[in-house]
Amino acid sequence: MLLAHVQQPVSPAPQDAPAEEPAPAPVALLEVKGVLAAAERFPWAVAAPRTRHWPDGGFLDVALSTVRTEEREGYIERLEAFVEHHRARLEELLHAYGPGSRPAEFGRYALVGQPETLVLLERMETVPFLLRSRWDEALEAVLLADLEFAWGPRICVSR
Repeated sequence: MLLAHVQQPVSPAPQDAPAEEPAPAPVALLEVKGVLAAAERFPWAVAAPRTRHWPDGGFLDVALSTVRTEEREGYIERLEAFVEHHRARLEELLHAYGPGSRPAEFGRYALVGQPETLVLLERMETVPFLLRSRWDEALEAVLLADLEFAWGPRICVSR
């Protein structure tokens, strides 16, 4: 066996490593401030700042983490189209569950009326399971479950 190993032909010399290809162009990043500013342009879908339940919507990062690379370019325009398309439904949501409503008096539906919630609702309609998995990793599940109930999505992804 040793003799057979010694008699094997020598491996060819390793070829030079191919030159590295240039890095792909950077993907358009979503600027949180830009998305938030776009959401705040719809006063009929968002509660007044002094009546909002959540002073700093830290949940926006979770929602934006579900925006896939190929969706990033033009996302703000798609968000604006979503809000315009669902205007009546959003107005009803804010009236029924937003600050000052009966259900909100009990501390539920805290996300309704936040500008960031428009992103959550758009993501809920677009990628509900991805949103739920990212949310469950970072935030309290009941907040999203309440929003799902109030919005009445096509698919309920709550447990």
